Amino acid sequence: MLDFIVKRFFQGILVVFLVLTAVFFLMRLSGDPTTLFLPQDASREQIEAFQHQMGLDRPLYVQYGEFMGNAVQGDFGESLRTQQDALQSVLDRLPATFQLAAAALILALVIAIPLGVLSAYYRNSIFDRVAVGLTVIGQAIPTFWMGLLLIFLFAAQLKILPSGGAGTPIHMILPMLTLAFYSTARFTRFTRSAMLDVLQQDFIRTAKASGTPTFPLIMKYALKNSLIPIITLVALDLGELLGGAVITEIVFSWPGVGRLIEQALMTRDFPVVLAGVFIIALIYTVINFLADVIYAYVNPQIRVK
Repeated sequence: MLDFIVKRFFQGILVVFLVLTAVFFLMRLSGDPTTLFLPQDASREQIEAFQHQMGLDRPLYVQYGEFMGNAVQGDFGESLRTQQDALQSVLDRLPATFQLAAAALILALVIAIPLGVLSAYYRNSIFDRVAVGLTVIGQAIPTFWMGLLLIFLFAAQLKILPSGGAGTPIHMILPMLTLAFYSTARFTRFTRSAMLDVLQQDFIRTAKASGTPTFPLIMKYALKNSLIPIITLVALDLGELLGGAVITEIVFSWPGVGRLIEQALMTRDFPVVLAGVFIIALIYTVINFLADVIYAYVNPQIRVK
């Protein structure tokens, strides 16, 4: 078990390292930020002074080496736009992103688990066919498109909800629904599949034959034995929700990490982009690492892979 944990740990470090490396070079290919932060009539001396101050006049491999050396120590430099610590700027926005992702996850579970359980129990019924159709639609519609549809309906047409921003619980409704839509469809499909497997087991037939009422049969026997794979999916989906929150925050101007990264990209604010990507990659990697460890503990066969 220890060998498995160590192996997954170093694989996680490698993933974060490769993500940072890829983003570092892609950001450098996007152009020189000098033109965005200096006036158009800036002299050659001013441009060279700014490039020297930001380290942009050094060879790319030198910039990369210095960046990775500082990143290991948690130092991503200062924001080119606000002159504040880049990593701290990202951490300040992180609670808003977690708030949105957690709300979407809870909403998705509250809707998906009962829907998936009932869909499996009433298999091939009209209810089941409708539920399966909704899961297909939910997984096919892109998150940003769903967000635009909700804005058009509830903000532009009905005018009952704000189209963006933050400050009150009402502002969270549309981005929460948008982010939860895909996860609800995914959880429903997975819960249905897990329940169908359990409902075909001999102990369920025995419980039915012994006259166990429907509700205890579903809750005590079927759902309880379906929870392990569902919990694993929830752990993995939390990382995807944080990643999906980046797009949702941009659509709804939600003041989270995604919105901050989008603003930094528009201004080529390299330190903030790299700090934001690092935090998202780190969280996603940690969540996957914990899910792997838990699953390996439950199923020892996973440890040999």
